[in-house]
Amino acid sequence: MIGWLRIVIGLFLLVVGMLLVAIFQPIALKTGLWHEKYIPRWWHRLAAKVLGIRIHRTGSMAEIRPLLLAANHVSWVDIIALGAAADVYFVAKADMAKWPGIGWLCKMQRTVFVERERRGRSGDQVNEIGARLAAGDPMVLFAEGTTSDGNLLKPFNSTLFGAAKMALAAAPEGKVFIQPVAIAYTRLHGMPLGRDKRGHVAWIGDQDLLPHVVTLLRDGALDAEVRFGEPVEFNAASKRKEAAQRIEENVREMFVSAIRDPRPSKPPHVEGKALSRPGERR
Repeated sequence: MIGWLRIVIGLFLLVVGMLLVAIFQPIALKTGLWHEKYIPRWWHRLAAKVLGIRIHRTGSMAEIRPLLLAANHVSWVDIIALGAAADVYFVAKADMAKWPGIGWLCKMQRTVFVERERRGRSGDQVNEIGARLAAGDPMVLFAEGTTSDGNLLKPFNSTLFGAAKMALAAAPEGKVFIQPVAIAYTRLHGMPLGRDKRGHVAWIGDQDLLPHVVTLLRDGALDAEVRFGEPVEFNAASKRKEAAQRIEENVREMFVSAIRDPRPSKPPHVEGKALSRPGERR
């Protein structure tokens, strides 16, 4: 009964949050009365609270621009965890734009949608990401190209790293920076997640979204590690594949460290301090 009550209240709060985004984010985008980043930041932190996700952040998003953040990908929950930890913009699969509610939220956050299956469009999509980077928007690329089971990283796809090269022409001093980011889910109700339990949060293949949301709402109390590494310089002499491999190694090192030595879980009332504003150190 308690589990169902959590689900009903949680879904209600998420729907109310989406309605508030629907009201206020278009105003921000059209009028500029407040910065467009504030409402998405609030939404991600609300969603994290409702879902019971306690976010432990190590390091912070770099202040240098242009900046491309390259992260591993476990679940749709990654977007909430990373969006709550830093003011970023996302690169997502094109089919997400058609998802009820979620697609609209992505558009309100100015997500760039890519069609990986249509090679003829990859150039235009890379150009769009490059233009956003050159304009100063920190863009998040889930470089594996798909989700994993939360235990291992898949090889990073170097294709969209071409966006960094596209941004060089407009970049100050001809440099773009790529920052590795590792996301790991480490504890459930304070107990370390073992290899066989990390699938609890992983969202793989053709899983339906709503049942997965319901499961997380019912269970709650999930600890997420978001670790920011040191930015890597990318310039005209840099090789795309070499850069992808180097970033992959950095993300893998942080990811393995997170799942092998997770931070101790904290009570929910303490965890509010963990969601410090981007740029602030805890």
